[in-house]
Amino acid sequence: MAVAFSGGVDSTFLLYVAHEVLGDRAIAVTSVTTVFPRREKDEASDFCAGHGIRQVIVEYDELEVPGFADNPPDRCYLCKKALFSKMISVCRAEGIDHIAEGSNTDDDGDYRPGLKAIAELGVSSPLREAGLTKNEIRELSREFGLPTWDKPSYACLASRFPYYHKITADKLAMVEKAEDYLISAGFRQVRVRVHGDVARIEVPVECMETVLRSREDIVSALQGFGFLYVSLDLGGYKTGSLNKGL
Repeated sequence: MAVAFSGGVDSTFLLYVAHEVLGDRAIAVTSVTTVFPRREKDEASDFCAGHGIRQVIVEYDELEVPGFADNPPDRCYLCKKALFSKMISVCRAEGIDHIAEGSNTDDDGDYRPGLKAIAELGVSSPLREAGLTKNEIRELSREFGLPTWDKPSYACLASRFPYYHKITADKLAMVEKAEDYLISAGFRQVRVRVHGDVARIEVPVECMETVLRSREDIVSALQGFGFLYVSLDLGGYKTGSLNKGL
């Protein structure tokens, strides 16, 4: 079996268990893409190296997928269909017929068009099939000593753009730099949403005072990355916040 491995909480748990059960018959397949930050790729590679798991890298550019850059509501479907089709092709060339991904039952409660593509391609979702929630996966990960048990939730950089707002390589790079800066400043759970030339920062409510204390440095840094204006969302961090418009 190949596990689509991003280095996040869910795929790390799934890969770990698959490797415990199947040994060297389980591999990781990781996509290196324009919406996948370098820090995530490095963490994924470090995990595989540390656990003796073979990792296959798939180079992929979402911006070449027809319709993706236009950012329609089914953007995730378009992306997942193209990406997993490529992963399946690569895995079959490696002699592997089965590929699994790490969605869980909590993903059923939000707008997740990518799950449709996964189902159409016959990719298995063992964590959803087992009825596991995100919190249960975190608790099991902690019991197994996995470093990702308390890792903040993550989504691809394309999710920082409101639907129908054009996604470009330059804007993706700006988001990655901005979030890397804020993470290095100590904000573990953070999103930088893009509204034209405006960066809208989402952090948990309890972190807002820290943002304001560092206001001048944050504004200077993000303007240096290309944003004209920098704002703080008073509603706080919310996963899938840009799905409200749907």
